[in-house]
Amino acid sequence: MESMLNKLKSTVTKVTADMTSAVMGNPVTREFEVGRHIASGGPGMCWRIYNGTKKSTKQEVAVFVFDKKMVEKYQKFDKDQIIESLKRGVQQLTRLRHPRLLTVQHPLEESRDCLAFCTEPVFASLSNVLGQWDNLPSPVPTDIKDYKLYDVETKYGLLQISEGLSFLHSGVKMVHGNLCLENVILNKSGAWKIMGFDFSISSTNPSDAEPKYSCKEWEPNLPPLCLPNPEYLAPEYILSVSCDAASDMYSLGVMMHAVFNEGKPVFQVNKHDIFKSFSRQLDQLSRLSPTMLNKIPEEVREHVKMLLSVTPNVRPDADQMTKIPFFDDVGAVTLAYFDSLFQRDNLQKSQFYKNLPKVLPKLPKRVVVYRILPALASEFVNPDMVPFVLPNVLLIAEECTKDEYVRLILPDLSPVFKQQEPVQASNMILLIFLQKMDLLLTKTPPEDIKNSVLPMVYRALEAPSIQIQELCLNIIPTFANLIEYPSMKNALIPRIKSACLQTSSLAVRVNSLVCLGKILEYLDKWYVIDEILPFLQQIPSREPAVLMGVLGIYKCTFSHKKLGIPKEHLAAKSLPHLVSLSIDNNLNLNQFNSFMAVIKDMLTRMEAEHKTKLEQLHSMQEQQRSMNINTSQTNQSEETKRTPSPGNQIDDVFGGSSGSAGVNGKANGNLASAPQLNRMSLTLEEKQRLAKEQEQAAKLRNQPALAPQSIKPATPSTQVAKDLTSCLLNNMTSLGSLSLTSPPRPGLIQGSTISAYPSTTPMGSMASNGYNPTMGFQTGGQGMRPPGPGLYGGMATTTSTPNFGALTHNQGSTNTPDMSALDSLFTSNKPKVSLNQMAPPKPTPGTTATPWLNQFGSAQPSQTAPMQGAPLAMGGVTSGFGMQANPFFSPQNFSQPTAAPVMNAGGGLRHSSSVNNDLKDLFG
Repeated sequence: MESMLNKLKSTVTKVTADMTSAVMGNPVTREFEVGRHIASGGPGMCWRIYNGTKKSTKQEVAVFVFDKKMVEKYQKFDKDQIIESLKRGVQQLTRLRHPRLLTVQHPLEESRDCLAFCTEPVFASLSNVLGQWDNLPSPVPTDIKDYKLYDVETKYGLLQISEGLSFLHSGVKMVHGNLCLENVILNKSGAWKIMGFDFSISSTNPSDAEPKYSCKEWEPNLPPLCLPNPEYLAPEYILSVSCDAASDMYSLGVMMHAVFNEGKPVFQVNKHDIFKSFSRQLDQLSRLSPTMLNKIPEEVREHVKMLLSVTPNVRPDADQMTKIPFFDDVGAVTLAYFDSLFQRDNLQKSQFYKNLPKVLPKLPKRVVVYRILPALASEFVNPDMVPFVLPNVLLIAEECTKDEYVRLILPDLSPVFKQQEPVQASNMILLIFLQKMDLLLTKTPPEDIKNSVLPMVYRALEAPSIQIQELCLNIIPTFANLIEYPSMKNALIPRIKSACLQTSSLAVRVNSLVCLGKILEYLDKWYVIDEILPFLQQIPSREPAVLMGVLGIYKCTFSHKKLGIPKEHLAAKSLPHLVSLSIDNNLNLNQFNSFMAVIKDMLTRMEAEHKTKLEQLHSMQEQQRSMNINTSQTNQSEETKRTPSPGNQIDDVFGGSSGSAGVNGKANGNLASAPQLNRMSLTLEEKQRLAKEQEQAAKLRNQPALAPQSIKPATPSTQVAKDLTSCLLNNMTSLGSLSLTSPPRPGLIQGSTISAYPSTTPMGSMASNGYNPTMGFQTGGQGMRPPGPGLYGGMATTTSTPNFGALTHNQGSTNTPDMSALDSLFTSNKPKVSLNQMAPPKPTPGTTATPWLNQFGSAQPSQTAPMQGAPLAMGGVTSGFGMQANPFFSPQNFSQPTAAPVMNAGGGLRHSSSVNNDLKDLFG
């Protein structure tokens, strides 16, 4: 890749250096910018042709440069002869002005290094096109290497040369003297032009007399550039040193042969022995073989043979050649007519342009684009001719690529888009553009569409001509897909609506509605609902055609899969409007049936959609209700599980059931656990179902959310626990002090029980014996446990009996009551002292317990964790604290502690009568 770039760089540098060295210092460079080397031509292909531009006007030109280094090998005399010959030819060309001669833009300028002059833009010489690439840049330009002449170009080119010779022979009385391929130049449009007048001969007779030309004798010792090309010279020029107009006609015949034979002339001439070669050529021409002309078209073969005749008088003149049937080809005639347009009036031009579309398809694209199109574009300056020229230009544009259209056609069309005068021509221009709108929108760049094409469409919608409005409305749907959505929404649709409302023409109003109906598919759904449908209600006209147009828009919007009308709009606006229109008296039966069919379809869809919505809503409500019921049942079941039983009320008060204490004896539950149980009451499946139901409910936009309400279970009062704890603390303190200060007494039998008088005090109330410090009796609650048979006829009460086993321990016992489960019941305003620290001190091993206490035996195992050593009382109810230090319990009443308690018939314990009497005295 780098080597290729270096090679390209060296080539460009070399070409630039050659051009700079050749032209530098020449006065031509003061006014013209010299570009790249594109071709070569002139006598001996000595002129290098460069493209260029005029600095002041930026007009494109061709710069012909002759580098004097080419003749350095000659002596000064020969060198001067060559320079003078070239200068004479350019000066002669500069004086002559004709469409068939190369036009000189700037005369010859000479500098120390070169000769230079400027002409009209040039493509190449005919010799270059036919394969002679002498003095061309390396590599040969691709456009020259690949150039092939079409038949129409060849025919018309030869016709142009004939016309140029006719001008020289008849108008100027001049013989060219060196007509050959290198002296025929193809300009930028492809026209063939004559140059190389170095050896031209003018008539010596007055203009009104028969022309007479003096011919110079051939001098073989002169340099080739000082002599004409001998292969194209007539025999009499060499052999008899005579020439006239017929000599140029012989050169035309040889050139025609070369054009049809890849640039080869009829004979190859030995330039070292020119006279002998021409003598032999004269004999061959006298008996010309038909095979030598077999590549020439048959219709012109005979004329070429006549042009190559040995006798000059037999050769046709230039005027006769321009009229032969070979040049009557429709393409050649068309090109010839374009070259003579400046001589025609507007009527003749208009007739020609009307018939031109029939001819254009028969011509090659290169001819049409580079020969005909520039001629057509030149007519845009004539406003009256634009309506006749424009259809042909757009026809050519269809065959061009997008790049060719933008580069060659669009610059000339841009002023035509904005043309508004004269009015009649402007209206015709609008009609023509509207008919080719798809072409314009396809090949025109978006910026030019926005700035030039669409403004012309808007102007057509606002035109006073009803015909233009109708055509515009009929054509808009065909290219609506090519219009950008913002332009359609903000500029096109408002003008269509305005044309419908403001026009007095029924056809325009109907076409407006039809146009809107056809372009609905390119619009947004909500734009149609918010802008188009309300517009239909503003139309005051009640003609049947207008009403059917309105119905058509409703039907298209309703049935189109991209659009559609919401049921809310159907119920509130669309159906009322259609129903009111359907009963218009101007409608016939078929039109009324059409209205009713659309109305029924709308009603059916609205009913189905709303019914579906209601069914879905009902289903969601049912599912939500079912979910609420399940949630309520789940909460109730959790509350039932959490409701304390009669046997566990004390455990609930002290923070939970007996199983809530851990291995270390500390309670895990507390009063703050109720909300946590409420949050954790739902199972995983119930939570998943709840999430699904909530997701479905969220889809209903207009429905409020149905939030489930959970039932919170009643929490036990915290005040009872606080009071009970305070009393229990005081009681334990008094018991501790009593046990430490009392004198030795007979020990109680651990684990012995005593019947307590049933208490009717409500749960949580406190009892006092009136003598000792307050003792807390935990009494049972009512109604939480089924009544069982017992001493009180099945009354569901919980009694508290004194537990003397809790006050002291057996001599051999080493266990201390664990009261750590009660630690959590202390309030925040009291120091948390462990109840184990408040218990009576453990007896020292080896000491004898009080005899009064020993008679009660050892304590029985605990039934509940928080109250170790509490035996069962009546009916299996848990015993409580509170009567251990009562002085009314005399030791004499418990003289037989070892006797087993006697069960009564009801399954309860039979109490001693003395005990009952004492309790009556105590409690009244």
